[in-house]
Amino acid sequence: MSGIDPAAEPLRVSILAQGAYLIASIHTALDDEHFERFQHDLVQQIGQKRAQGVIIDVAALDVLDSFGSRTLRDLGQVARLRGAETVVVGIQPEVAFAMVQFGITLDAMHTALDLEEGLALLDRLSRSGARRQEG
Repeated sequence: MSGIDPAAEPLRVSILAQGAYLIASIHTALDDEHFERFQHDLVQQIGQKRAQGVIIDVAALDVLDSFGSRTLRDLGQVARLRGAETVVVGIQPEVAFAMVQFGITLDAMHTALDLEEGLALLDRLSRSGARRQEG
């Protein structure tokens, strides 16, 4: 531990609202404490903004360890319980290979190549969810 309170330093993630969605971009590698802070902040934003979908952009990460993967997976489950679907975008090829080699999964969490495809996927998920609720 570095001795610096992670809550005191600026978070290396930006969370922006775009319509009914939140877009969280991770700008640099996060240690375990920062991942936990990110998870807490994003879950709070889902409720405050009444978000129906969340995109987590990990394109800047060249490493995603088991803790980070588990945190993302847990975040997706919590978001779903709060009424928002989650899509992880921008997983680098090297990161994907390493995750597969080490058996690290995001389980049933949605993934997409980039932000544009992630938004399109959330739109499709929103439409299919609306049809299920009507039927």
